[in-house]
Amino acid sequence: QVTLVESGGGLVQAGGSLRLSCVASGSISTINVMGWYRQAPGQQRELVARISGDGSTNYADSVKSRFTISRDNAKNTVSLQMNSLKPEDTAVYYCYALVKVVVTMQWSSDWGQGTQVTVSS
Repeated sequence: QVTLVESGGGLVQAGGSLRLSCVASGSISTINVMGWYRQAPGQQRELVARISGDGSTNYADSVKSRFTISRDNAKNTVSLQMNSLKPEDTAVYYCYALVKVVVTMQWSSDWGQGTQVTVSS
């Protein structure tokens, strides 16, 4: 009922920048939290950044001052601007949204399919 589609991943050299975007579509009444998680090979998925409907944000310590999350509530989109990228940022990045579905009016946790970010040294 709800689909999240990410874009913007790729290969970049250390110190470079990338911008990830995610758009949510489907039977959406409202979206509470939107965010980005990442998973490196052999590691657990971890929070990168999240943003609430009122614009309040949380970041992982490892990305503070380098990454910036933003959202457009009218377009149901969330973006992640990643600067000063490091090889340890290499991972599959997943978009996340906590969505109230129109038909059931129940909250649903939804994930995108993931986009690969590779930072070369």
